[in-house]
Amino acid sequence: MPATTAPTPGTARLVPPPAVTEIAARLERAGFETWCVGGAVRDALLGVAHLDWDLATAAPPPEVRRLFARTVPVGIEHGTIGVIGSDGRMHEVTTFRADVETDGRHATVRFGVSLDEDLARRDFTINAMAWSPSRAVLHDPFGGRDDLARGVVRAVGAPATRMAEDRLRALRALRFAARFGFAIDEATWAAIVGSAPHLTRLSVERVKQEWEKTLRQVARPSLAFERWRASGALRTLIPALHDAPAWAFAACDHASRPDDVRHPARADLRYLVRLALPLLAVPPAEARRILKALRCSNHEVNVATTLVEGWHAHGAALARAAEAGADGAALRRLASGVGRTRVAGLLRTCSAAWRARGAEGLDAPTPDAVRRLAGRLLRTAWREPVALADLAVTGDDLRAAGVPAGPRLGATLQRLLDAVVEEPARNTRATLLALATEG
Repeated sequence: MPATTAPTPGTARLVPPPAVTEIAARLERAGFETWCVGGAVRDALLGVAHLDWDLATAAPPPEVRRLFARTVPVGIEHGTIGVIGSDGRMHEVTTFRADVETDGRHATVRFGVSLDEDLARRDFTINAMAWSPSRAVLHDPFGGRDDLARGVVRAVGAPATRMAEDRLRALRALRFAARFGFAIDEATWAAIVGSAPHLTRLSVERVKQEWEKTLRQVARPSLAFERWRASGALRTLIPALHDAPAWAFAACDHASRPDDVRHPARADLRYLVRLALPLLAVPPAEARRILKALRCSNHEVNVATTLVEGWHAHGAALARAAEAGADGAALRRLASGVGRTRVAGLLRTCSAAWRARGAEGLDAPTPDAVRRLAGRLLRTAWREPVALADLAVTGDDLRAAGVPAGPRLGATLQRLLDAVVEEPARNTRATLLALATEG
């Protein structure tokens, strides 16, 4: 296919936002060749929405800053300037560049090169296409559009060279293949396997970023994680998960995608459930160690570890309750043990894990049984007394009744809660004070 193609039905979806078109037009009026490049071009050809349209230009960074009133030097040493467009968003504009040398992650670049030289330094053919908004022309010197049609991730040029230039490319290939349901070109796969022992050159932050992007962007993350395992990347980067059972990764496929931008709290919980699921295969202490090693935030570490702890502490009891049914007292004991605010997250976690286990023929309650349990357990958790705060008495009430402060007070409150969980009718001030002082 020719490197540069005129408009076709397939390129009709290549419509950058007006603000991006305006930036490109201003650069071209000043005499600088400018193209839309990267993931937005790829995703548009696939019919996938993409908010971030990046630009590549012949203009040196100082010229970009001179032409636009509002700019941010986001990566000026590598030629990238953030231009604030008419939409108020920042759009990255990068000068055509070529790599001079690289240490496997960071490159020294030179400017003053052609578009083709700039595209030649990119990772995969599907990311090495350029679109001219002014001429409605697609420039595709490496056959990226054909690879999109064939469903293949293929490195630009020599795969081993591309991987050695930037070790992150191996993980990116695995994510792209899983996200789009693509195969990986044979030579590219061999280069990924060869690159696996060298992935320790990556910063922990970059590894965590790829893991998170896979959990957030990919409908079936297990397709990526099993390739992490097969390539040797998992053994190098997160060795404790290399021998994890397949269902622990497959469970992510059965958890909702965390892409509900209208409800950030809901999206956050969905992401944290997916983050926890592969870790169900290890003890909670090991899960916490892995999350800390990946430099997850304290919020991510604490919530995901709590879900892993819940699975190990209550998963079997929840499965029995789903399969055999449970009376009110049993449901209240479960809700109290799990914790009212943690029930929903743990149910999501267990449900995904059980679906994955069931698909492998392992013991697990049926989805219908799980749905029935979820409805009953959530109603119980939020409508019945299952927490200390639900008791008709407080610590002050007990102290006033003669219960000394300290461990005995805490033990007494827990004893009263256990009594109320077994029989909610006991949750009156008079009954609880009598129970607290008896014996």
